[in-house]
Amino acid sequence: MNKKKMLFGIWLMTMTLMSLFAFTIYFVAQMRYSVLFTGYLVLMISQFFSLTVFLIDDERIKKSIVKILYRVCCIVSLAVIPAFLFIFTALTSQYHATIDEAIRVEPSEYESMLPGEETTIYETDDLYITFPKYSRIDLVCGDRPSTSDEEITWCSGAAFQHELRFDFSHLNVEGYHACSGEYYDSPYIHDESAAFVSYDGKFKFEFDDPEGAIKEAAENGGSGFMQFGIIQDGEVVYSFSRTRCYRVLAELNGNVCIIDSKEMMNFNDFIEELKELNVINALYMDMGAGWNYSWYRRTNGKVKTLFDLKVPWSHNWVVFRV
Repeated sequence: MNKKKMLFGIWLMTMTLMSLFAFTIYFVAQMRYSVLFTGYLVLMISQFFSLTVFLIDDERIKKSIVKILYRVCCIVSLAVIPAFLFIFTALTSQYHATIDEAIRVEPSEYESMLPGEETTIYETDDLYITFPKYSRIDLVCGDRPSTSDEEITWCSGAAFQHELRFDFSHLNVEGYHACSGEYYDSPYIHDESAAFVSYDGKFKFEFDDPEGAIKEAAENGGSGFMQFGIIQDGEVVYSFSRTRCYRVLAELNGNVCIIDSKEMMNFNDFIEELKELNVINALYMDMGAGWNYSWYRRTNGKVKTLFDLKVPWSHNWVVFRV
């Protein structure tokens, strides 16, 4: 075997291993999107095929249609590195950034967690509790909010989207929703969904008539969206067992806040932490890889990014504005 062929063999072996790792990371990152599953599966199979043909090195194979497939798969190997980097970024994006400025609180101090004059963040052993500074809360759809918009003090994903689409459509947003006074219907309604609305400087969690609450918000120039209702009037109404970082939009001590798990944890354990805080109402916030993209504005005006993966098929966010 000459040096050129040996180096090519090393390349194919490396790309095969990387494609296997990428396919494995897909599950670890819990990216439950069929189009990505298909893409990473095809990529892995193509690399195993090209490596197998290379190792067999039979002249009869090279004279058949297998030769064409072999060449195609060798060309496809060029896509392994960017595919691996993307999925590895998705995995690392599942881990919450450390917030050094968070104020440590003990259980005896939970009732004292209140908004400050600026965005205020508290932390327990397992949670970050953020009270953004705001005068209004909006649902933004379509273009991702810019970190250069100095009115925004908090930005994170809001409602589910039904399909992975690069273009935006309000029909693809799951649940009734309103953006700055405009109401939008939806064909995708989950029985477990409740609504969060905000208008005239007020906020409201509505579990019994989410559609009516969102229409009311729109009529008053406000915003609102639907998500899984997790806690209603202090009682847990929806739960499941799965491990990752979690976030809820919540009512705590009479104020609206965002509560994040600091590290990956089982959702049932996350719920227990919320109960210990005496959360009154809470809506689930979409926290899959890419959907967990979020940031807040520090008191010095600089942006602190919490989850940085920006996927082009994410199209709606809840923002707090001053």
